[in-house]
Amino acid sequence: MDSFFTASKVLWFFATPSNLLVSLAVVGLVLLGFRRRRLGTGLILTAVAGWLVFGFSPVALYMLSPLEERFPQFKDDGTPVTGIIMLGGSEKPEIGNVRGLPSFGEAGERPIAFAALSRRYPQARLAFVGGSGLLFPNGDAVEAQMIRMSLPDLGIPEARVEFEGKSRNTAENAEFAKALLKPKPGERWLLVTSAWHMPRAVGCFRKVGFDVVPYPVDFQTAAPDRLDQPFSRAADGLDKTDVATREWIGLVAYYLSGKTSALLPAP
Repeated sequence: MDSFFTASKVLWFFATPSNLLVSLAVVGLVLLGFRRRRLGTGLILTAVAGWLVFGFSPVALYMLSPLEERFPQFKDDGTPVTGIIMLGGSEKPEIGNVRGLPSFGEAGERPIAFAALSRRYPQARLAFVGGSGLLFPNGDAVEAQMIRMSLPDLGIPEARVEFEGKSRNTAENAEFAKALLKPKPGERWLLVTSAWHMPRAVGCFRKVGFDVVPYPVDFQTAAPDRLDQPFSRAADGLDKTDVATREWIGLVAYYLSGKTSALLPAP
């Protein structure tokens, strides 16, 4: 288990905004028990303020929008497509592989787009790239297994799809995809992933010398001029804050560690 992967998972557990706010509140309560009232009260009030601001205000949307607008939505210009790559992350293998039923999370648009593209480009190669991003995965929690199970429902013949099931993060997605698919100069590969994830994904593929055409899906924002709508549920705002924070931290970490060549990859 390499140090970058381990460190990223451990540090992110503590840096996740929703987890961090809970930690502040717990520490504050402990300090109150030790008669450190001023500091304890301050931490609790900070946590409550964070829940209110990040839970209900549209801060998360303003954080996500620059990521989602970085690459334009795909437009078919008639140029032949060599292949279509879908990155893992939409699957919930810890549920689906146990119950024997396809299970997807919020990024369920990825397999929908993958299926639609497979029909639009019947001659294109198809590839799914993704293993498990868990620090301590069990044998069943493999994203590729979940997609393989879902192919009949998606209307895609299993024999048509090439699988990579060992990558644990975006950098390994790119590295292992290149090793599997062996792209040639002049080929045109579409990359399907969430819009907010596309900058880091494209940066990783470019770093390993695999040129891809972005096909962003799973947009979390409507448009740059419609970001001022508050959330009606704190859980929604906090969840999107976690996603946006993770992606911005990931962009910085990948750039500093040499996994991408640009801090915020662009078209």
